[in-house]
Amino acid sequence: MNPPTLSGLYIYPIKSAGGISLTAGQLDDRGLQHDRRWMVVDEQNTFLTQRKFPRMALISVELAAERLVVHAPSMHDLGVPFRLQNPETLRVRVWDDVVEAHSAGRDASSWFSQFLGFPCKLVSMTDNALRVVNPKHGQAQVSFADAFPLLLISEASLNDLNGRLETPVPMNRFRPNLVVRGCAPYEEDQWQEIRIGAISIQIAKPCSRCTVPTIDQSTGIKGKEPIRTLTTYRSRDGKIHFGQNVLHLGKGTLTVGDHIEITVRR
Repeated sequence: MNPPTLSGLYIYPIKSAGGISLTAGQLDDRGLQHDRRWMVVDEQNTFLTQRKFPRMALISVELAAERLVVHAPSMHDLGVPFRLQNPETLRVRVWDDVVEAHSAGRDASSWFSQFLGFPCKLVSMTDNALRVVNPKHGQAQVSFADAFPLLLISEASLNDLNGRLETPVPMNRFRPNLVVRGCAPYEEDQWQEIRIGAISIQIAKPCSRCTVPTIDQSTGIKGKEPIRTLTTYRSRDGKIHFGQNVLHLGKGTLTVGDHIEITVRR
């Protein structure tokens, strides 16, 4: 039997905006390079997400030379340099953490405020910002992602879910970083440590799902599925689980097609 392989690799440069599919990605201290290193905050410098503002799903991002290019319907393209000249430093909140960030400037603030319809601004995480995962799950830094550097889901798990739905949903509803092909549905629940190419990966905990998977990423419209169906068979301790939060034990390159070795099972 052939080993599982890495079939998809994704980053989401701006938290709660659209993702980018990669053929290869570099792992640094906080996860995949550029993943959730930018975030939109309100006037109190508190993070914004699709949970409350589904329209954020319509914001798409691409990587260009030394900058992000941000798109949205009826908006001009916005260029955001990776390195800003003399940026304003802010203290911003993401969940219970307060960390240092740089303002992306007035043009970015005006762009996001116009698109979302209220005052807000784009910020980027500073190189020396300190944000770590819950120590009970290991020692690792994290970007503006909710709580962990990486999220892993298997294609088989999504296929099983879609077999229970009237209308199938795409993988982008769940916003994974790592997608796996060639295992059984929910087999990732039983993994404790794996190796993808040369990188060791620790499975930290099941991912507790919020309402974001109910938002159509192409329209920004919120519905009830697939959370309603997941509740019937993937609920435990009052939480709905789909996918696994994981930690990477080292730096290096991940490439679509890498073989996955299951080194420790639960």
